[in-house]
Amino acid sequence: MQTGGGILRQPMSVWATAFAAVVAFMGIGLVDPILPSIAQGLKATPSQVSLLFTSYFLVTAVAMLITGWVSSRIGGKRTLLAGLALVIVFAALAGTSTSVAELVGFRAGWGLGNALFVATALAVIVGAASGGAESAIILYEAALGLGISAGPLVGALLGDWNWRAPFFGTATLMAVGFVLILTLLKAAPGPSARTALSAPIRALAHGGLSTTAFTALFYNFAFFTILAFTPFILGMSPYGIGAVFFGWGVCVALASVSGAPPLQRRVGSVSVLHLALALLAVLQAGIAVFAVAGMNAGVVVCVVLSGVPIGLNNTVFTESAMEVSDAPRPVASAGYNFVRWTGGALAPFVATKLGEEIGVAVPYVLGAVCCFVGMMILYLRRHHLRTLARVDADHARHDAAAAPAR
Repeated sequence: MQTGGGILRQPMSVWATAFAAVVAFMGIGLVDPILPSIAQGLKATPSQVSLLFTSYFLVTAVAMLITGWVSSRIGGKRTLLAGLALVIVFAALAGTSTSVAELVGFRAGWGLGNALFVATALAVIVGAASGGAESAIILYEAALGLGISAGPLVGALLGDWNWRAPFFGTATLMAVGFVLILTLLKAAPGPSARTALSAPIRALAHGGLSTTAFTALFYNFAFFTILAFTPFILGMSPYGIGAVFFGWGVCVALASVSGAPPLQRRVGSVSVLHLALALLAVLQAGIAVFAVAGMNAGVVVCVVLSGVPIGLNNTVFTESAMEVSDAPRPVASAGYNFVRWTGGALAPFVATKLGEEIGVAVPYVLGAVCCFVGMMILYLRRHHLRTLARVDADHARHDAAAAPAR
């Protein structure tokens, strides 16, 4: 009889990569609790500080286009180590910043390292994990959820002491991840073929992958509106902001790992995306209403609950991008993430600028609109996603065959 703990029985190399992935994803939410402190310490406006996200994700998005080209020439392990080394250097440099411009620049370098690591980590975990690609993706998304939830907590604990401390803390943890991967991950055989620089863009010509990617662009705009702008309207200490986004991150992790797979089996991947985008739009509207009314408790509840649809979307979008086309997984991932992270790059500055100049509700209304645009793309281009229905059916049959006889 097959036990349910198969996903946890993984080689040490997988756990080493997953640990480093947790720390890499911590970098996304790490600065959230200290955004107001950074603005105060560097005498900057909220929109200027939001460029920390914009530079990070813009470089991450563009760098995704070269990750396959690099890894197919130097191998997955060396690409992981190169990415980690860049994160260590630029995270440490970020802690030494004396101006917003310096900090934004160092975050851009951090984004380059993050792109090399994150894109390659998914391929490495899928290749080395036991239990097949689906188990590997769930494990990867668990690392994402854990990192996103831990990031605000670590940022709050260290940032309450000094806003520079979280950056030095990340560099230290990444150094640990570097050593673990260096010693525990065996170098895979050399790539059988080299990936062309144009491969990720060419992969986006596939209707299913482009549909998934551009829907995810609008979803990510909504996602990062919450992450980047909300700390400025909560009016809390770093501990308070960290606690709110820790609760949000726990919801992301639980929905990613425990919520998405059974929902996909029951209603299908595309339906889960529609459901999650609609729920995220409702919660964005709730944040807008409560923010205008000055009801901080309502804002907090909606922000924490928004982790549920975000967790569902993260897992289903990632699986869909891997399965919907016939492109090699690393190539599909690079093309998808290039488009997806562009939304993450645009949202922080645009949302914060709108909130500063027009009103605190406007960024969340725009986020809700983006969710509905994403749903419209899914609906109008649904014929490109028929492959996902077959994949869902195959997974359901596999689960039924693996279930113990009653």
